[in-house]
Amino acid sequence: MSSQAPNRARVIPLRPPSARPGVPVSSPVPAASRPAAREPLWRDLIGDVLRRERQAQERTLKDVADSARISMPYLSEVERGRKEASSEVLAAAAQALGLSLGDLLSQAQGELVRLAGRHPARSRATPASQYDGLCLAA
Repeated sequence: MSSQAPNRARVIPLRPPSARPGVPVSSPVPAASRPAAREPLWRDLIGDVLRRERQAQERTLKDVADSARISMPYLSEVERGRKEASSEVLAAAAQALGLSLGDLLSQAQGELVRLAGRHPARSRATPASQYDGLCLAA
C-alpha cells in the first residue's frame, strides 16, 4: 500500500471572492491584510462603454450583434467583461454603434482615468521596481 497525497488543484481566482456574485465568502479577510484596490480590467471598461452606448441608443443586443456580424451571446459576454474581444470584433461592434474604434477606446480610457483617480497613485519618485518606465508585454 502506498500513501498518496490527495490530488488538489490550486485555484487562483481572477477576482476577489467578494467581487464574484453567487460565491459565498468563507472567512472575512481583515482590512489590514487585504490587497490594495486594483485598477479595473480593460475588458470591463470596454464592455461598460459598449453596453452604455447600446442602451443610450435604445438598441437590443440582437440588433447590434447582427449589424456587427458577431454572435449575440459573444457580444453579451464582451459587454459583461467576460471575454477579451479582438480589435476586429471591437471595431465591428463600435461601427455598429456608430462609433470609431478610436472613439470606443477613448471613452474607455476616460473611464479608466476617472476610476483610477479615486485611488491614490504611487509616486513616480519611488518606483515599485528597478525599472522606471513603461513596459508592455504580449
